[in-house]
Amino acid sequence: MDTMNMGMALPGWLTPVSWIFVALGVVSAALVLYDIFGRRHRQSYAAMDVVWPVSALYLGPFGVWAYHRWGAPRPLSREDQASPGGESLHGRVLTGSTPGGAAATIGHFIGVPIVVASGLTIAGTDLWVMIIVIALLAIVLLFAFEYFLPGSATFSSSRANARGALLRAAVTVLAFDIGMGGWMVLLHYGNFMPAPADISFIFLMQVGLVLGTLTAYPVVRVLLRRRVAVSA
Repeated sequence: MDTMNMGMALPGWLTPVSWIFVALGVVSAALVLYDIFGRRHRQSYAAMDVVWPVSALYLGPFGVWAYHRWGAPRPLSREDQASPGGESLHGRVLTGSTPGGAAATIGHFIGVPIVVASGLTIAGTDLWVMIIVIALLAIVLLFAFEYFLPGSATFSSSRANARGALLRAAVTVLAFDIGMGGWMVLLHYGNFMPAPADISFIFLMQVGLVLGTLTAYPVVRVLLRRRVAVSA
């Protein structure tokens, strides 16, 4: 097992930068957690109480801003009031992208230790196993969010809606993996991938999660527009 090649070409400045950005993510998540649970600004959908803090782990201060802009209870702006759902399409897409990012983040926390401990490899590297395991975990978590969350747009006991929720979860995660998985492949074959226990690994995965959010954005936008069209 190569443990993703151990980052043979990592520059020295990456470690202090990693500590700074990881610390910013932890502080940002703590601020969102305090607002949700300490100040009792609970979300309409219970899962978002977890999604927003997890999103802040990799989005950092932008995650705090996004939470206060679209997640925290507040009076609607003129832009939001003008939209049929009480919120702009841009805001709904960004909010709709956060569950996929949170699912991928949790998938990393669960999947990376499992893959490293198992010693499984494909073509002599654990990179592909890690990408597959994280993607599968993210699909399961996102499907659970889509299908089992009471009050969500897709909550239903019908098999047809279950298939639809699973398809949306799979498509979203695959779009997310274009950025996230592509970043991991680039790091690996460029000899920039550190060991999973290195703080630089966490920071570089933060970067990958941001890239994944960007590549998933147009897919989430299409899915939301289709959902609005179907319900209209």
